[in-house]
Amino acid sequence: MEKLAIVSEALRLELHDVLGPAGLLTEWAQRRTYESDGLTGYRAVPAFVALPENRDQVVGVVRACARHGVPLVPRGSGTGLSGGALPHPDGVLIALSRMRRVLDIDAANQRITVEPGVTNAQVSKAVAGYDLYYAPDPSSQVVCSIGGNVAENSGGAHCLKYGFTTHHVLGCEVVLPDGEVVELGGPTLDPLGYDLRGLFVGSEGTLGIVTKVTLRLLRRPEAVRTMVADFATPAAAGDAVGAIIAAGIVPAAVEMMDNLAIQAAEDDAHAGFDRDSGAALIVELDGPAAECEASFADVVGLCTDNGATAIRIADDPAERARVWKGRKAAFAAMGRLAPDYFVQDGVIPRTRLGECLDKISQMAAAAGLRVANVFHAGDGNLHPLVLYDGADAEVTERAETLSKQIAELCVAFGGSLSGEHGIGADKACSMPTMFTADDLAVMDRVRAAFDPEGRCNPDKVLPTPRLCGERPGPYKPHPLEAAGIIERM
Repeated sequence: MEKLAIVSEALRLELHDVLGPAGLLTEWAQRRTYESDGLTGYRAVPAFVALPENRDQVVGVVRACARHGVPLVPRGSGTGLSGGALPHPDGVLIALSRMRRVLDIDAANQRITVEPGVTNAQVSKAVAGYDLYYAPDPSSQVVCSIGGNVAENSGGAHCLKYGFTTHHVLGCEVVLPDGEVVELGGPTLDPLGYDLRGLFVGSEGTLGIVTKVTLRLLRRPEAVRTMVADFATPAAAGDAVGAIIAAGIVPAAVEMMDNLAIQAAEDDAHAGFDRDSGAALIVELDGPAAECEASFADVVGLCTDNGATAIRIADDPAERARVWKGRKAAFAAMGRLAPDYFVQDGVIPRTRLGECLDKISQMAAAAGLRVANVFHAGDGNLHPLVLYDGADAEVTERAETLSKQIAELCVAFGGSLSGEHGIGADKACSMPTMFTADDLAVMDRVRAAFDPEGRCNPDKVLPTPRLCGERPGPYKPHPLEAAGIIERM
């Protein structure tokens, strides 16, 4: 303990020199603000919180951590849902939210260069005057940062047609765990050499810290058509999704919400969804006007043929915005149904949507818990939300178990543990259900090539004895706290 205290004090002095007093948080109450990301079930208070304002300060912090052998955890806006930014209690959390400059807009070549703290929505806002936009659109796009999007390879509602973050990142400036600065990728779509940019995007902060990103921009489509189709059950809606894709139509987005999600979203956003609907499909098409109109008519027909009970056409931008407001409010609206939730992110084949949703419903009933479903139906990326009350330790444990079982169910259905939220701390111990020991060993060797000491976002992605046996689990209040006698400080 005495040696750790000496290291901590020496590190604090170095970090203070690099960041100044305003860039280093040392007080308990300040550090506790960063104890979790969007997955609030897992919490740990970092030893220090660094708030760099530029690349050189990031380099200084990382080198100080390397000299002292201290773990470091990068963090964007903290909206991640897999515990990817969960701090290390003996480490430094490097929060990049102050690095939010737009560095360059190259409209002629349809690209923009930004710092990692720039939010997803700000990118499109910055280039709106050029009739350009940035395609990936997570539900948290108003607040989630580009640096975090790069770390998690985030997607969004329109990933069905336009792909994920990795399809829109041209190049990154990265600070490696030893403090070296490297450039990965470049200004073109397909640079020569090994695709280290592709390796880095989606590495969940385990290979280094991004300090600058060049993104690909798209022209705004000539036409956009949006509709909401109601169905009696999620299974019927799933059949309609399969029919649309089988017809060779690739919508910009196909989203599904079940009745529980619809109820919560309506209470929050008042977007005009039918509260009695068993499931709602939001289908959006874009592109050349003639093609868009023809395909849209086909989609309406396919939904009708597959049992749609009602179809609502969003005929103008205001109505379309209202529909998407309802969809993107769904996660936050869950707070109206329960104090806490675990959200999963598994992927299954589209052809098995109805079957898998029925199985999840059965598992939820067996666990005595409610599960709301709101997800990217077009590519089978499920987002089951397991609702629970974190003040009850036994209920919390059941919810965590159910959440893990749902993730592993997706693998059993021929899918994946994650589509866009990442593995983080939440699903690392489930990785052996999807990968062999040899697979995981190769991943570990790749990680070690960038971070041989294992200090960069440790205990994430890959299962380790500490992670799977002793990792911080969901926060469980002390009995005196539960009784209201004491408060957590």
